[in-house]
Amino acid sequence: MEKRKLKVWLVVLIAMVMMVSACSNANNDGKTNTSKAEGENSSGKSNNGDGEGAKNEREQLELNWYVAGSEVSNNAVMPSSKDDFVKQAIEEKFNVKLNFTSSLYSADYEKQLNTKLAADPPHLFVAGGRQSQTLTLDGLLADMTPFVNPETMPNYFEYWVSEQELERYAIENSFVRAPVPFSRNRYTSYYIRKDWLDKLQLEVPSSYEDMLEVMRKFTFDDPDGNGAGDTYGMSASGNGLTYSGDFPQMVHNELWAMTFDKEKGTYRDGGTDLEMEKILTEIKAMLAENIVDPDWFLNKGTAHWDKAANGKAGIVMGHAKDFALDANPNSIQSRIKAIIPEAEFVPFTPFGQEKGLTLSALPGNPFAFHTTVAEKEPEAIKRSVEILDWLASEEGYLLTKYGQEGVHYTREGNTITVKEAYNEVASWLSLYGFFTPKDDANQLGLTIIDPTYTERDLAIVDEIRSYPVKEHIGTNVAPPEGADLGALRTKMREYHVKVLFEEPDASNWPKYHEELMTTFRGRDTFNAYAEQIGAAHGIEVVFDEGSVDQ
Repeated sequence: MEKRKLKVWLVVLIAMVMMVSACSNANNDGKTNTSKAEGENSSGKSNNGDGEGAKNEREQLELNWYVAGSEVSNNAVMPSSKDDFVKQAIEEKFNVKLNFTSSLYSADYEKQLNTKLAADPPHLFVAGGRQSQTLTLDGLLADMTPFVNPETMPNYFEYWVSEQELERYAIENSFVRAPVPFSRNRYTSYYIRKDWLDKLQLEVPSSYEDMLEVMRKFTFDDPDGNGAGDTYGMSASGNGLTYSGDFPQMVHNELWAMTFDKEKGTYRDGGTDLEMEKILTEIKAMLAENIVDPDWFLNKGTAHWDKAANGKAGIVMGHAKDFALDANPNSIQSRIKAIIPEAEFVPFTPFGQEKGLTLSALPGNPFAFHTTVAEKEPEAIKRSVEILDWLASEEGYLLTKYGQEGVHYTREGNTITVKEAYNEVASWLSLYGFFTPKDDANQLGLTIIDPTYTERDLAIVDEIRSYPVKEHIGTNVAPPEGADLGALRTKMREYHVKVLFEEPDASNWPKYHEELMTTFRGRDTFNAYAEQIGAAHGIEVVFDEGSVDQ
């Protein structure tokens, strides 16, 4: 009888313990439900997709990425696995094994990507604009609707790319590509030898005519004092193809590569426009004065910057924020001071606040998924998308752009101060930085302080940021089916060269223009562009071919 009572009491005791435990769990659950789930940042947006606990419950996936960016360092090399803290973070957070190939975007990259897509498509890849159009027409790009949206990529849409921009980025009326987050800041500027100006008692040019006059003085008045007559007013790179976009005549005549006037409802195509007759005439006159580096047409890539860095050209155009900064050891300023200590390049625009030297930013190269991968491995794409969105978050941005807090930078509130140790990892971090622009930390509400910036550097950045920017067309456009845009541009450049080097004047340009508009379907193509631009802005836009007498 006593044993039976003991058993009863044991059963009761166990039941009471279970009830207490259940109540405790219920209370804990209640607390969890009223706080932010693990894996969310302070804004409630997911940093890692499923949180630290959930990720370990998911199957580990092996992901293959083939990507490229415009900000990747030329000499960037992946570190060893033990030193690659970014890869370690990604693999731990998302329970993946990441096979990651990243490089500077180039024509060679495009060729290698095409080979890879034909043989063994990666789970994620970055393609060029025209390349992605070809892949779309070939039916090789997967529908992104189930993978890329505000629910799956909250950081991407909150900080970097709007839904409207994504809609404008559609191609062939299909959502098969999405833009990599792009920089909104523009840093295009002319740079001029201030020490040469001082020696010749000249002012920084403030007009088109002033710029040409300074170029004459730099060429003929021996600004370097060596008596050799080996300096030129300006250098540029034509890459053996056409006139250089660095020449000031286009902007002087208020014509840009793609010129959109929202008030007039017009679109003009710079290179084929009828007003190119006047522009080519002005370029021919400038070249005839021999005030431009005579190698400009055959110069390729950065050859013109090399000429300036070696003290042979007084004016060049740069497009990067650190183009002439002391903080950049590879800048044109750092390079020239190593051989000419008194030399100094300063920024300027000959057009003041009236005309922008460049166009506002448009989305650049897209990321995409292959149809075969989407069909056979959708989970791999979903996991890749989670990682991309983490890269677009504050946590991912700081790790891939500035390294580890306390080691490579310090933080006080939203102010990030870069430490000297950052220089040791900056090059290879650029490989992971393909997905977000480095210079746009303000998009995340962050302020970056780099102690290596001199007062001169800060003044240059402020100066360039003050320049106006011409509004771009506001959307990505595509030619109509059957129109060969490549053939059109090739023939256009051939006619530019013919006028500049073979003909006495530009009077044949209207004839060449008409051939480009008809035989090469320029009129069809640019009418289609105008229609697409109008649809993006909700207004009627027409193609304006320009005129000779404007």
